[in-house]
Amino acid sequence: MTTVGKPVPRIDALDKVTGRAAYVGDLEIPGMVHGLILRSPWPHARVVSIDSTEAERLPGVLGVLTRDHLGGIDPYFGSVVRDRPIVAMDKVRYQGEPVAAVAARDLATAQEALELIRVEYEELPLVSDTEEALVPGSPALHETNLCAEHHYDWGDVEEGFAQSDRVFEDTFTFPMVYHYAPEPHTSIGHYTNQGITVWSTAQHPFLVRGDLARMFGFSLHQVRIIVPYLGGGFGSKSYTKMEPLAVALSKVAGRPVRLALSVEEAFKTVRRHAARLTVKTGVKLDGTFVARECLIYLDTGAYADNGPLVAGRAGERIAGPYRWPSLKVSSSAVYTNSTPAGSFRSIGAPQAAWASESQVDIIAHDLGIDPLEIRLKNMVAQGEEVRKGRRPLEGDPAAGLRLAAQAVGWSGKEEPGATENDGTGLVTGKGLGCNLSGVGSSPTSTALVRMHVDGTLTVLVGTTELGQGSRSAMAQVASEELTVPMASVDVISSDTSIVPYDRSTGSSRSTTLMGLAVQDGAIEVKDQLLELAALHFESPIEELSIEEGQVVRQEESISFSQLIQEEFGGVAGELMGRGYVTPRSHGGRLAQSPVFWEVGISAAEVELDLETGAIRIPHYVSVADVGKAINPQQCEGQDEGAAMQGLGHTLFEEMLYEDGQLLNPNLIDYKVPTFAELPDKLETILIENGDGPGPFGSKGLGEGGIVAAGPAVANAIFRATGVRIKELPLTPERVWRALRRARGQD
Repeated sequence: MTTVGKPVPRIDALDKVTGRAAYVGDLEIPGMVHGLILRSPWPHARVVSIDSTEAERLPGVLGVLTRDHLGGIDPYFGSVVRDRPIVAMDKVRYQGEPVAAVAARDLATAQEALELIRVEYEELPLVSDTEEALVPGSPALHETNLCAEHHYDWGDVEEGFAQSDRVFEDTFTFPMVYHYAPEPHTSIGHYTNQGITVWSTAQHPFLVRGDLARMFGFSLHQVRIIVPYLGGGFGSKSYTKMEPLAVALSKVAGRPVRLALSVEEAFKTVRRHAARLTVKTGVKLDGTFVARECLIYLDTGAYADNGPLVAGRAGERIAGPYRWPSLKVSSSAVYTNSTPAGSFRSIGAPQAAWASESQVDIIAHDLGIDPLEIRLKNMVAQGEEVRKGRRPLEGDPAAGLRLAAQAVGWSGKEEPGATENDGTGLVTGKGLGCNLSGVGSSPTSTALVRMHVDGTLTVLVGTTELGQGSRSAMAQVASEELTVPMASVDVISSDTSIVPYDRSTGSSRSTTLMGLAVQDGAIEVKDQLLELAALHFESPIEELSIEEGQVVRQEESISFSQLIQEEFGGVAGELMGRGYVTPRSHGGRLAQSPVFWEVGISAAEVELDLETGAIRIPHYVSVADVGKAINPQQCEGQDEGAAMQGLGHTLFEEMLYEDGQLLNPNLIDYKVPTFAELPDKLETILIENGDGPGPFGSKGLGEGGIVAAGPAVANAIFRATGVRIKELPLTPERVWRALRRARGQD
């Protein structure tokens, strides 16, 4: 029985399309009341006083939470730097920051109570620009405006520039972007003296558990995080977000409290880092890369969140999939008075690739070299050391790039701006983009595989199902290893009191690492079955095999169910297998970072209206190296979704601030891709070489598809018009103005 490699239906599909799938917002917990948050109207201000007396007296109000109600609680949290308070303490640092919260019997009463809370603010100077924030004497959000700084340095960059025939230097900007998970953040917190239970939209429930245990003074076994179906995350629900506020409000109310954010509130919870990237590259006249120096400023907003890690990844990923004899990178996360920036699908990579891959095309054009050929000339090959001291490359990005170029009918002969204009005002061009990211996060995952007396399976995993199809993938792995139908496999996930530990859901790690844990657990069950069958047949294990729910010896067979009944003496009992993945397991092959390399390759055919600047994409290709596609249909869906997200921030997505006020925190003023923006032909190509560290040679995907969309489209625009744009998004107005400047009309 084979399920791996087949496009089997998702096991949660029927529940989701019929509306039976329960999300946090659908849950009704006995005694539950409703919470609302009072948010700061100021982007930067001292909180002089808070008076919640009238709100607390309002009938129907169960509790009010302010900084004055946090006794016995460590109020600060953060995935890297613990700088974010549950509610504002000394001051507010962005417009929309929680200042107080109310728990009431209904939302109308909660809203009325919010309006009764009196807050006195003392406005402070605004910090909105990352470079200005680092100028001595600038207003300080924290002790310093520098949140984190990372440096990568090998070889002699200055000597490399001296040996180069040409040196190019360009600066690129990348916008603030909203994740737009269809389900906004929602948490139900239930605090008692015995412990905490939280139902939440959490990608990393075990990390949230650790934060809450520390903040509220409980042991880990006293904190339970439950994640039902989750309506998308894309990194927005990584680490701790609203959970401490829900729990603290429950503590003052003495009841379970649900906090369900609106879309506007989600805009003011987390976003992607905006970036300014300056890239200086030295090359030989034949296109050989010699040296690169980069300066990266990432706008991390009011609090660190995952900014330090994003800065590190951006600095690493700006090298791209290329050989660099010398490289020097400085990458900084900088505080500003704006929504905190955190994890977002392939952290730091879209920003880095936007700058790196745009400049590669600039270099190619100046030297008169085909953009495809200059990439192939400098691209790392399978088995090469990609970064100093890191795992050698297991994939073949050059093969993927050739496939993408071939799919869009690439020809390096067209001169930029030479596409034929037939009187319609439309021109066409093709562009490429690629990147290489070390992914996999921490290689720590555990799984339990339980085989019941009837031969069916329950698989327990800590992976959060957030729409990526992890439950189906885990079921396929167990089904394949134990030769039982997928219909006989149930997957239970994301309840920290039931399922074993998993580090996180993100960084393309789940299929690789949790899938490996599930496979190990299934193998352990299989070994037990073979041992029982050896006793039954009085035969060496070497003579036995398992096939479609049975252990077979020559012409004889016995079902799994019969073996379990024999062992336990009746119609009861079960076998259990544990999968335990750590850096030292599997012969230590997961100890070297990263767990694997994810290649992101894109090719775009673009049609541009010269009169309006409007862009249409007739054909878009994304190439994903998956090692082995556990479920090809799911793999394609993940890559297509990533590609569309990438086209979103490429074409129109941007959070706009003016004087510290977010101008477009809604889905009317903030545009996300719809079916109308789909390319006429959206194509995903899967490369399967069986070279991944995961089960059956698989490795994760889902992030690579978003990375190179920006440069692929911008490079296509250049080849269509001869105009280079270095700022995203490529809105019609921005493109139109760039065209006018190129014509000398501005």
